[in-house]
Amino acid sequence: MWTEHDRARILVVSLRMLVLCAVTAGAASLAPSAAALSPPAVDVAGIDAVVQQYRDAANVPGVAVVVTRGAEVVHAAGYGHSPAGDPITEHTPMAVASVSKSFTALAVLQLVEAGRVDLGRPVRAYLPEFTLADPRVEAITVRQLLDQTSGMSDTTFAAFRRTQPGSLQEAVAGMRTAGLAAEPGTRYSYHNPNFQVAARLVEVVSGQPFDDYLRQHVFGPLGMSDSRTGNTERDLPPSAHGHIKILGGPIAAPEPRAFGNGSGGVLSSAADMGAWLIAQNNSGRGPNGAVIASAASIERSHTPSGVAGSSYALGWDVDTTASGAPLIAHSGDLFTATAYQALLPASGYGLAVIANTGLAWGDAAALAERLIALLEGAPVPAPPGALSSLGADAVLLLLTVGTVLLVVRGVLRSGRWATRRARRPLGVVARLLPLLLPLALCVSIHRVVGALYRGRDVAWIQVPYLYPTFMLLLAIATVGGGAVLLARLVGLARTRGAQEAVDRTAVDRTAVAGR
Repeated sequence: MWTEHDRARILVVSLRMLVLCAVTAGAASLAPSAAALSPPAVDVAGIDAVVQQYRDAANVPGVAVVVTRGAEVVHAAGYGHSPAGDPITEHTPMAVASVSKSFTALAVLQLVEAGRVDLGRPVRAYLPEFTLADPRVEAITVRQLLDQTSGMSDTTFAAFRRTQPGSLQEAVAGMRTAGLAAEPGTRYSYHNPNFQVAARLVEVVSGQPFDDYLRQHVFGPLGMSDSRTGNTERDLPPSAHGHIKILGGPIAAPEPRAFGNGSGGVLSSAADMGAWLIAQNNSGRGPNGAVIASAASIERSHTPSGVAGSSYALGWDVDTTASGAPLIAHSGDLFTATAYQALLPASGYGLAVIANTGLAWGDAAALAERLIALLEGAPVPAPPGALSSLGADAVLLLLTVGTVLLVVRGVLRSGRWATRRARRPLGVVARLLPLLLPLALCVSIHRVVGALYRGRDVAWIQVPYLYPTFMLLLAIATVGGGAVLLARLVGLARTRGAQEAVDRTAVDRTAVAGR
């Protein structure tokens, strides 16, 4: 999960830090009942104004927003358009990414209520196909999957860099070579495969495909008719496609290849997310009166694990707002879209934001932060300025132009360069090797980014989505370095060939003169 919204995107990659501010485990119990809440007092026009102001400042093409309070939807609306130009409405299905984890956790808790699953029992008691290369897999419990303390980690299993599976069964089978980074239950580590295993567990225990299970037991009862799940980016409808930004402007882009069901595969709308938030804030009861879980299960899902350094509960993260009020939330990030859901137990508000711009800009969470301030009656932070993003991209694009000019100059002067250095082989090697440095960085850039992101798994194709103008510069430098290297080698070959011809002529003349 990436939660830092404003990152510098020149040469140095900064980690969007996980929010790990622990608050009391009983924060969820502070939620007032629907009957105790006063009628919604939020200014709907104010919500529209904050959203529009942010969209204009941050160049976000499409956003869906819902605000609830108690058992009521205060406001649900869509703004802007999809990459295809279709208007975003409150019923437009969009990708909620890792917000999906709270749905997976709820599905498991439903099976717990039915007596079919015990959170404290090993996962393999229900899912024998779940095997790892580490024998400690036998000790991983169902709860540890949901609170991300299983010991599985991006550092021991490259979920993005592997060949991507097409189903939950394939996803779990592909984990056989994975190791553990810690003893189960001792350390928090955000790792998408935890929830893919949990979703597969739901399939096996219930005997239903995961999408069918959610439709029957969550989406259907709550009236979430716009919602479903998908396995990979190929399952995204046109309305869920998104954008990257260059020079501050949005550019439609396909989502890179990745498997996400269970961990990030839910598609939903503002209207549907309103029903979901109401159930979360209303002890499991939806706006239509349907009960999807007991009050105890809802509270359990909002209670952190208690593991040192973790504020993560079961598919939710427990934090505080800028004013210090309890906050139960979860962000969701794809490379072309972001989402954010939040519960404010002290006031009974719920909030969800879905934006069709990618995780490098964190627009859903940034907009949610401003809407939360509005709901709390606090000053709303000013929208982000486009200057920093525009400036970074402009600098990188100028460097790219400069690199092209240097490459052209290097190629044109390769003959002269070769003539000066033809008889100094060691000096030639020392001057040619640096031309391969951009290639070395380009090939390994995903590993560099992963290391700077504290061990998170990053596939090479994902890096251009995070830093498009930097990758353009690196690509030009790589191709340009190769072109200059090749031109210089050709120049050296020609120079040496010409020199050898001169030497042979001189020898021939000497031989003739000596006769």
